[in-house]
Amino acid sequence: MKVELLSYLSTEGLLEALKELGLTCPPELLIPHTSFTFSIEGISRACSHQLIRHRTASFTQQSQRFVKVKRLREHVVLPESIRKRALQPYMEFIDKAGEVYVKLMELGVPGEDARFVLPNATTTNLLVTMNGLALKHFFGLRCCLRAQWEIRTLADMMLLKIRSADPMLPPLGPYCYQLGHCPEGRLSCGRMMEVRERYDKLT
Repeated sequence: MKVELLSYLSTEGLLEALKELGLTCPPELLIPHTSFTFSIEGISRACSHQLIRHRTASFTQQSQRFVKVKRLREHVVLPESIRKRALQPYMEFIDKAGEVYVKLMELGVPGEDARFVLPNATTTNLLVTMNGLALKHFFGLRCCLRAQWEIRTLADMMLLKIRSADPMLPPLGPYCYQLGHCPEGRLSCGRMMEVRERYDKLT
């Protein structure tokens, strides 16, 4: 997985623009006007399906219709739980799916139909743009320990890029970090202090 921050409109930049207009504004009110564009490489389709549920963002995703997958086993995400407990059957399935995909293409099946046999583990690349408000919500949900591990890893990597680019933003991270309490109620992980300490140190 690789994440790069390609461009951004920061709080500091917005304050400078306001200053030129003779205006002032508390930095926290500028969050909806900030904007961040990321390139994301090597996440699974399972992860991208979660990511694109954040509908206030803009997405451009690599096409499986036009981009052919070569050597599938080199283009899949391998969960640690599977690596430890079921690596052989997992890789056997991946290899078989890759063989069937290639066979379908050789038989003249269009790429848009051959891709039906590709698993959710297949990697994909995206361009993602979110404003600060959308990112605040995204981090609140996806940095949480209850989030699925891959999208939580992605969220943490994006957060690190944001913190470096715009240190004037308010504290961002899981909702327990943002709010000072866990909004999950009985579904809480019960590790709020540990989580808050981790995000204090995340650099």
